[in-house]
Amino acid sequence: MESQVVSKQTKYAISAVALLSFLGILIETSLNVALPSLTREFSVSLGTMQWVTSGYLLMVTIIMSTTGFLTKKFSARTLFTVAIIFNLIGTIFCLLASVFPVLLLGRLLQAISTGISTPLMYHLVLSLIPQSKRGVYIGFAAMIISLAPALGPTYGGTLTAFWSWRGIFIIALFLLIITALLGETYIRLPAKNTTQKFDWLGVILLTIMFVSLSLAFADAANAGFQSLKFVSLLLTFIVFASLLLLHLKRSENKILNFSILHHPVIRLRLINFFVLQFINIGISIVIPIFTEENLHLSAFSAGLILLPGSLLGAAVSPYAGKLFDRHGSYVPLISSSILLLIGTSLFFVTTSAATAFSITIIYILLRVGFNLGFSTSMSDASMHIESELNADLNSLFNTFQQFAGSFGTNVLAAVISVKQLEHGSKTLLTVQGTKIDYALLVILALISFGTVLLSRKYKTR
Repeated sequence: MESQVVSKQTKYAISAVALLSFLGILIETSLNVALPSLTREFSVSLGTMQWVTSGYLLMVTIIMSTTGFLTKKFSARTLFTVAIIFNLIGTIFCLLASVFPVLLLGRLLQAISTGISTPLMYHLVLSLIPQSKRGVYIGFAAMIISLAPALGPTYGGTLTAFWSWRGIFIIALFLLIITALLGETYIRLPAKNTTQKFDWLGVILLTIMFVSLSLAFADAANAGFQSLKFVSLLLTFIVFASLLLLHLKRSENKILNFSILHHPVIRLRLINFFVLQFINIGISIVIPIFTEENLHLSAFSAGLILLPGSLLGAAVSPYAGKLFDRHGSYVPLISSSILLLIGTSLFFVTTSAATAFSITIIYILLRVGFNLGFSTSMSDASMHIESELNADLNSLFNTFQQFAGSFGTNVLAAVISVKQLEHGSKTLLTVQGTKIDYALLVILALISFGTVLLSRKYKTR
């Protein structure tokens, strides 16, 4: 029988990696509210500047796809050390950036760190925590990550308004040093010494696939959805996605193990995981753009609007984990889907009449719904596979949740940018673009609801 006691060393090890992931996401969401300021300082368009967010998420996605192999091949401490080094170098680049390419390079280096650290955190949980407590600890991991979006907009908005956006990176440097000391002291999980070879071809195909799709929507933000470049890049994505699927079907060494998706419940949980993150990250960039352009609020005020919902949502994560451990997945997941559907629908119908107060209240509903379902989706999926496949499930889920964030940012920002290209009042066009975004999120919330009902049917059978 597995031990039910979780040692202090394990708790500190998980906390160190969670803090590193927290810092990566904190900086990402901090920059969301600073995008208007950054576009002016670096003299680039919103469609270009949003790459500090979507490019970051894209790189995280690519790195996460490799972690199924990395966590088997290297010890947890080695991976943590590499992640710390990349984050330190990237933070220094961002701090000293005077031109956009340097800022973007720094963000991509930080993304490599987050791409390693977030799956590493879940790897430690799945490897060291007994199943009876797994829901609570995955909920704790989700809470730590959720605190970053909670604090990020306020943190970034405050520093941008009263000091400088560079202050975001100055403070991060000091926190990184503390994180490094904690992790180097307590992380001890050894490698599994796998004989599997690294799937270089899979990484290349996956990278081209993700980059082409992201570039397609980035181009659409500047030239519209009818541009030849957008269509060409979209076709490139389809071709390389097909090649990747063919490669994964035939290759013995697979960058992502899609075979675990043969189980219908795991497949539905992954879809829900993707949808939740698309809504979560996507709306965190839509609301600041809308409030700054339409309500004429400062970056600081835009950040404050997101704070209550993000804090309450983060607080719900451990409760969702306990609920899952005691009563199963259905109650937290159906509650999550209902709240998401209510929240996105209210955003859609109140777009034109939205106020700072109404956005704050509706966002609370949305964030609580997100946090009830996010950790539960992964926790429940992990119960339907053998323990030796945990690394594959971890890599697959984290890859798709990060791609959901990158894709969501690209799509929703592109919709607003395309509307702003039309002739007319910029404020009115921003409202119209935002309303289209909210309509897309309502559809995704309905998909989330459908996955929960379908999975209940499968479990009943």
